[in-house]
Amino acid sequence: SKKKGLNFEEKRARMMEIFFETKDVFQLKDLEKIAPKEKGITSISVKEILQSLVDDGMVDTDRIGTSNYFWAFPSKALHARKRKLEELESQFAESSQKKEALQKSIEKSKIGREDTAERAALLKELAALQQKKEQLKTEIDKYRECDPDVVEEMCQTNQVAKEAANRWTDNIFSIKSWAKRKFGFEESRIDKCFGIPEDLDYID
Repeated sequence: SKKKGLNFEEKRARMMEIFFETKDVFQLKDLEKIAPKEKGITSISVKEILQSLVDDGMVDTDRIGTSNYFWAFPSKALHARKRKLEELESQFAESSQKKEALQKSIEKSKIGREDTAERAALLKELAALQQKKEQLKTEIDKYRECDPDVVEEMCQTNQVAKEAANRWTDNIFSIKSWAKRKFGFEESRIDKCFGIPEDLDYID
């Protein structure tokens, strides 16, 4: 039976193996011959994969004469991945902190008041931050197979952020429960008044 084709990240990882295993310098035409035979990467995708690795700073390139040469060494690739992950984790933590601050501002809104322009703006910014958070998580996932040690550290950081998000979710549920008891509001009315999504739930 035919083998399942490699996805983009698997191709990137296998391309890096060529550099790490040989510790050699290559031209594009060399890699287009080696990659299909040794790593199962189709020659037509070699250029795209190689360019993505160059863009991420994992593969070095230089033009000598009329030819471009490519190379990568394990130590530099490791440092590049760590720098990228540190940058993403910093952005992730900053987004999480800003999300918490915005959530506090929303909770201070008085029950029963009509929506204000300020709260609408805060909710819009909160939604944007949540989207940014998901984008950052996706970006971090790109590096999951590259460095187990860094991934473990990243997972611990994500766990802290998840627990913090769940604490605020718990706070929202507590406030909703109190509002229902105190004022007899229906849950759907509370959700609508404060822009709380109907599917709000804890993060698994």
